Amino acid sequence: MITVENLTKRYGAFTAVDDISFEVRPGSVVGFLGPNGAGKSTAMRMMTGLNPPTSGRALVLGRPYRDLPMPGRHVGVMLDASAQHPGRSGREVLTLAAMHLGLGADDVAHALNRVGLTDKEAGRRVGGYSLGMRQRLGLAVALIGQPQVLVLDEPANGLDPQGIHWMRTLLRGFASAGGTVLLSSHLLHEVQAVADEVVMIGRGRIVAQGRVDELIQAGGVTVRSMDDGALARGLQAKGVDVTPAAGGLTVSASAEDVGRAALEQGVVLLELRTGAEGGLEELFLQLTAADARDAA
Repeated sequence: MITVENLTKRYGAFTAVDDISFEVRPGSVVGFLGPNGAGKSTAMRMMTGLNPPTSGRALVLGRPYRDLPMPGRHVGVMLDASAQHPGRSGREVLTLAAMHLGLGADDVAHALNRVGLTDKEAGRRVGGYSLGMRQRLGLAVALIGQPQVLVLDEPANGLDPQGIHWMRTLLRGFASAGGTVLLSSHLLHEVQAVADEVVMIGRGRIVAQGRVDELIQAGGVTVRSMDDGALARGLQAKGVDVTPAAGGLTVSASAEDVGRAALEQGVVLLELRTGAEGGLEELFLQLTAADARDAA
């Protein structure tokens, strides 16, 4: 369980994180999304005790991260997979993490196997690892203590399609076993595939949060017909908001209501779809357009 309450971080006159509140419940995966510079990493650093908040608080398993006894046994954290000593082997990095947590060689072997790093790969120096291998090693460090909570920043960065599928299966399995997962990622199609809920922030503030399917469905219904004008008049007569769109109409009503209105008007429907056509990616772009680096 992660609880974020009115979390705020200011650096002088600049507010990096501005009064955000949300929960990540056991058994769920929550995507933490936002453009570069939106405050995601700062918020995750506050959740994991690396940065003190200006105000508000973040609790993990009911306590501030720093108050957890042996935090690595409760919370697996990966905020920067490249932050590993390049001169050490993967096994040495993981062995040091195990020693810190009071774990042994069997735990190291289990963690390596869990993330798909072979004995040969584990014996290589981290400086020679690909980005994807570094991600797997970072995950092994996060998982070695058998935590109840995972806090991951861009865990799929550098993974190939097979690796991304493996990551999705691992995180869903972790949540299905009662674990709690908060992940930040720019791979929005993958977030849509793996996450139960999302929290989107822009300029440090939450711009949307909720279940992925509900947020996408909130995009309304897009319809194209043989006579869009007649259909629009029929829907507006029922008090439905209708907006012309490229090649059709965007309607703030259910697909069933649109179908009934078309039947009453004697209009043949050519296309009817619910939600944002591009799914979570389109919703993200709409909601964070003003905060993106390339907004202009």
